[in-house]
Amino acid sequence: MSQLPTPTSTPQRNLTLFDASCVMVGIIIGSGIFETSPFIASQVASPNQLIAVWLFGGVVALLGALCYVELATTYPQDGGDYVFLSRAFHPKFAFVFAWAEFWIIRPGNVGMMAFVFARYANTLFELNVFDKPHYNAILYACSAIVVLTAMNLIGVRAGKWTQNGLTVLKVLGLLSICAVGFFLSPAPPQPASATATTSVDFRLAAILVLFTYGGWNELCYVAAEVSNPRKNIFRALVLGTITITAIYILTNLAFLQTLGLQGLQASQAVAADVFRPTLGTFAAKAMSIVVCLSCLGAINGMLFTGSRIYYKVGTEHRWFQWLGEWNHKHDTPTRALGIQLAMTVAIIVGFGCYQSGENNSSGFERLFNFTAPVFWFFILWVGVSLFVLRSSTEKHPQIFRIPFYPWTAILFCLLCGFLLHASTTYAIANESREAIWAIGILGVGILVGIFSPCQKQSKNPDIG
Repeated sequence: MSQLPTPTSTPQRNLTLFDASCVMVGIIIGSGIFETSPFIASQVASPNQLIAVWLFGGVVALLGALCYVELATTYPQDGGDYVFLSRAFHPKFAFVFAWAEFWIIRPGNVGMMAFVFARYANTLFELNVFDKPHYNAILYACSAIVVLTAMNLIGVRAGKWTQNGLTVLKVLGLLSICAVGFFLSPAPPQPASATATTSVDFRLAAILVLFTYGGWNELCYVAAEVSNPRKNIFRALVLGTITITAIYILTNLAFLQTLGLQGLQASQAVAADVFRPTLGTFAAKAMSIVVCLSCLGAINGMLFTGSRIYYKVGTEHRWFQWLGEWNHKHDTPTRALGIQLAMTVAIIVGFGCYQSGENNSSGFERLFNFTAPVFWFFILWVGVSLFVLRSSTEKHPQIFRIPFYPWTAILFCLLCGFLLHASTTYAIANESREAIWAIGILGVGILVGIFSPCQKQSKNPDIG
């Protein structure tokens, strides 16, 4: 089989440790801390249990990060999961993953953040372009995608500076919530009786917490652009996970300090409720600014990393080789960013306009049902790939070896299996049509992958 032409330009190592950390922190800290915290609190019986479940999520995220450190430092190439699955199993299986990323996972996850951004941005600057409110939300969501993609098309420097700025602002916003909660808010009113919640479900709380921690794998998609990858991939993944865990725990402690457990359980806008004693009528706008910054940082990070998957596919699959062009002037995969923009906007418009029967469920919920089972399916296989590549006959330098192997990797795979089961049963229980669509799209991807010619991978990855 003839080889694909060598790309005219390749990724350069322009991401410093700070840049890489901002990519990871910016993606993980999205809207989840604001959207899910009250519901998570309603599934536990005491403040200690609430902090324990958030700490548990941090431990799981760290466990996943350690697995990815070993894989990413051994194969520091753009593409992340695509590279690991291709080397461990077969390039065609990795292609199905990339197909799912393009049609399901990436536009779905970006769309979820975009819908949340639209909801809060509309409280700051209300749009009245269309008569129907959800059309205005679609316009807001798509506008955010277009603007952030344009920043990344300008070049990798503009993309990373945008990411760094949004990440710093969102972290400062969360720290401001902590400061207000600890030092400026009055103590929460004590309930008349210490009655525990009647809907305690630690399992469901853990599922939601792990959803909020999701994204530790994103840095690996840009591994070929991280300077000194032997050290900085490890530092960014591990230090980033620890930082996020600390921020999440401090934020929840601030929620408890201001609202108490029962107040947190009943809150409809938790950040605004924390700001309200100090900022009064400006609390809602302050909360909306913080949430919008968090969503924009997560969106920009996912657009930045996701385009590298499609670029990698283009370098290995003849049918899609036009995606494998790296723009040497802007040092970015221009074509991959463009096709990602088109697909993401299409998904947002489609799911935003579609009304799910009588339930009329939100675009966010429908996209969650669409993406979650597929996402955890492939993350589970990435965990399995660690075992396969450890025993591989390929000779690659082991820059980092996960401690307490194989037990840490086994535990990670079991947790991924649990989340796959939980997200699948949730979609089934809600009679989700979106999950059926996802299965159909995967089926088409399998057929395309079978017939799509691909070249043999290089045995000597650049280890920087």
